[in-house]
Amino acid sequence: MKNKIYKFIYTAVVLMALLPSCTKNFESINTDPINTPNALPQQLLAPALVATVSANMLRNRNFNNELMQVTVSETDAEGTVFRYDFPKSTSDNLWNNWYLQLTNFKDIYNISSQPLNFNKSYQGISLVCQAWIYSLLADTYGDVPYSESNLARDSSIFKPKFDAQKDIYAGIFQQLETANTLLSANVAIVASSDPVYKGNITKWRKFGNSLYLRLLLKLSAKADVGPAAQAKIAQIVNTNASTYPIMTSNDDAAILRWTGGAYVSPYQTVREQDWRSPAIGSFFIDHLITWNDPRINISNYATAGFNAWGIAQGSGGFSGVASGYPAGSGDPKESYFYSNTSAVSLQTNQLTGLIMNYSELQFILAEAAAKSYITGSAQTYWQTGILSGLVFWVPTWPNPTASGIPVTAPTINSPEFQTYLTNAGLSWNDTAPLDSKMETIHLQKYYALFLEDMQQWFEYRRTGHPVLPKGAGLKNGGIMPARMVYPVYVQSANPTSYKNAVTVQGPDQISTQVWWQKP
Repeated sequence: MKNKIYKFIYTAVVLMALLPSCTKNFESINTDPINTPNALPQQLLAPALVATVSANMLRNRNFNNELMQVTVSETDAEGTVFRYDFPKSTSDNLWNNWYLQLTNFKDIYNISSQPLNFNKSYQGISLVCQAWIYSLLADTYGDVPYSESNLARDSSIFKPKFDAQKDIYAGIFQQLETANTLLSANVAIVASSDPVYKGNITKWRKFGNSLYLRLLLKLSAKADVGPAAQAKIAQIVNTNASTYPIMTSNDDAAILRWTGGAYVSPYQTVREQDWRSPAIGSFFIDHLITWNDPRINISNYATAGFNAWGIAQGSGGFSGVASGYPAGSGDPKESYFYSNTSAVSLQTNQLTGLIMNYSELQFILAEAAAKSYITGSAQTYWQTGILSGLVFWVPTWPNPTASGIPVTAPTINSPEFQTYLTNAGLSWNDTAPLDSKMETIHLQKYYALFLEDMQQWFEYRRTGHPVLPKGAGLKNGGIMPARMVYPVYVQSANPTSYKNAVTVQGPDQISTQVWWQKP
């Protein structure tokens, strides 16, 4: 009996002696050093970009394109976007997706600011992407949560205030300034984590500053902040250009290319019959027909029925449907976007993940020059914008070889491009009134913004250009909707902030103009 007791005591003493060594460094020993439970910037960046661009593309297709007469979803039902009449639930998807991804982009910044993962480039990319998304939110809804957004986990702020759009833009500009400084260090990142620029930090910096110009131009006519915005545009383009590099060619365009594998276009999730369903709007296609535009390449593909933009022709050829028609009076559908059975369909095109392209930047510069914000030729910027838009979608234009690449890349002074302008009836009149120049610029910019989230809608609301025909069936008094309303659930989830926002901004209706639309 005594032996059993001694053995028990001995065993207990040994176990007590061993216990500290078993528990010492328990956490580090039992943590997988490879699959860390804390996500790293290189793990978060691509999914956040894919989710954001995907949401933008789907709303571009079924909202922006309908408002801006790219397509017409022929129906006599109520709540049709092309008649300026849409349900409140339309607002939910973008709001939810954008704020969800802002959490991921803010995590990228926070994690890459920690000593173990410190990386100025991931910080800068995060700030550029945050600025991009916040600008989309403000341009779509008006006043939105900014300074207190996405702080529920870290600061227990569950009901963030809605910031004034003026303050949001000021914050965005500061984010872009900081990003430009951070990215100037050109610190390497994991190339495979970046589906937009493959780790090219210089191109991220150019995109951030080009985005800066997009947003500055939006405020340039505002009485209170316009002069400062104009001065900053001049600084970026003229007086301090080396500090603020911007896009210099199509190679700098911000595009999430749908290369397959992990990067599959959200357009491929659309059923074939649904993809073909909307008719092409007559405003969109009629100009392309008149110009004999390479992007629909009528002369070469009239019998094939498709082209660079995947537009199919019906029995009547390339013909569009007039938008905004009263119920029961629409034109028969002839042209539509070709489905994914075609190699040229936009459903499978790698270039549809557009964030911002070089052609858009050139039209920004053309407007800035026409308004004397910057030095330089508005005509040269305008022509460069047209040409870069053509060759972006049709890189073989104008003289393809067997390899598909032109013998000589066209320039704005090349005979082929000048012939295209002449035959299309496109010309620049430097003595024309400013409003006429704006129409000349923005008609071309309309096509440069094709597939870029809702930039066509934003620019039309800002400028009134290009002039769109108004059908007799339009709702909202025939006036282009000025915003999306706030999601319905926001009214119950954050009632105080919602009411404050409505009091300051105006009624929560599609007719209420956002801050930058007002003089």
